[in-house]
Amino acid sequence: MRTIQRKIASALIFSKDGKILMGKKDPQKGGVYSDSWHIPGGGIDEGETMEQAVTREVLEEVGIDITNYRKIQISTVGEGVAEKILEDIGEKVLCKMEFNRFEVHIDDKNADDIELHLDDDLIEARWFSKEELVNVKQIPGGKEFFEQMGYI
Repeated sequence: MRTIQRKIASALIFSKDGKILMGKKDPQKGGVYSDSWHIPGGGIDEGETMEQAVTREVLEEVGIDITNYRKIQISTVGEGVAEKILEDIGEKVLCKMEFNRFEVHIDDKNADDIELHLDDDLIEARWFSKEELVNVKQIPGGKEFFEQMGYI
């Protein structure tokens, strides 16, 4: 099996009432960790900055335009490995990922007031309280990251 490298830009999106948005990927559309909750994000395209990529990915996956919200890059960079099917050619590959995360606060809306429009490769999305995050299945290292950052 061939190995590919991907840089990922993702967003910890916090609502005014302190909830965090998480989603699940569609394995049929090349999503990795499809059985686990994770923050919205995806691959950085050639010529894109990380901030451009995270803005595009959030809009594509959940329909939230974060252009006018402050994006704070988190200095902790994560790593992960998962099998992935390249949608365009149907090839199964081992994907080594570098996770670059941004914190985004939607300070003007509570979670229930933020409209979500799932597209791209997300099949489910949900707002979680910090207390709920402890009990949901997350991608490998997800809970540890949230603990390390003091979110849970």
